[in-house]
Amino acid sequence: MNSIFKIIELFKSFLLEVGELSYFASRFFKEVFKPPYEFKEFLRQCYNMGNRSLLLVAVTGFIIGLVFTLQSRPTLQEFGAVSWMPSMVSISIIREIGPIITALICAGRIGSGIGAELGSMRVTEQIDAMEVSGTNPFKYLVVTRIMATTFMLPILVFFGDAIAIYGSYLVENLKGNVSFLLYYNQVFDALEFGDLIPATIKTFFFGYAIGLVGCFKGYNCKKGTAGVGLAANSAVVFTSLLLFIIDFVAVFVTDIFYDL
Repeated sequence: MNSIFKIIELFKSFLLEVGELSYFASRFFKEVFKPPYEFKEFLRQCYNMGNRSLLLVAVTGFIIGLVFTLQSRPTLQEFGAVSWMPSMVSISIIREIGPIITALICAGRIGSGIGAELGSMRVTEQIDAMEVSGTNPFKYLVVTRIMATTFMLPILVFFGDAIAIYGSYLVENLKGNVSFLLYYNQVFDALEFGDLIPATIKTFFFGYAIGLVGCFKGYNCKKGTAGVGLAANSAVVFTSLLLFIIDFVAVFVTDIFYDL
């Protein structure tokens, strides 16, 4: 019986958190269109989240391109289909691998940072001080960060995809002596707008999810200083789970359109 009660309590707490997150998201949409607009803070957050994540995304994308090509090449060689490598790599990376891997990296790099930053501000009562002074902390702290992640993640994904494809080209150039022009001609011949548009649209939702969960966990941080670490950790876990759910829905909807 105790185990059943524990499961019920966990389910209740899960539903409660989903409800609070939904209210938090609706409050964001309510505040984002209201003046004043914190444009300078938005640009500062874009710099912090975009520029400082660029190197990590580039290194990860480069390694993904190398490893994916090295692992796939022997199998294609067995079937005499090595010439399909540029097409396979480009479609796989742009449709699925690039967006989801980059989003997971940013969830760890950006989501945890937002959760820890806002959590420490909540614990040290800086957010309460902003409310007392007449400033809208939700507008200044939350809206700017969610907007920054929403707009910067597609740029990071685009950059990571380009580096990954270049890493794949280097392997093909060393293993099969394929020229740069030939490789990229095959890459662009294989790609269509039906590959690029859905992959780009879902990155905006990925960015929004990263910013939303990170801000939600940090803004509602409790339990003193121990809660800061909990907020950062839970922000990464919940964001990663949400990213997979969004990715599944996006692939499912895209597949329906392909069938039509």
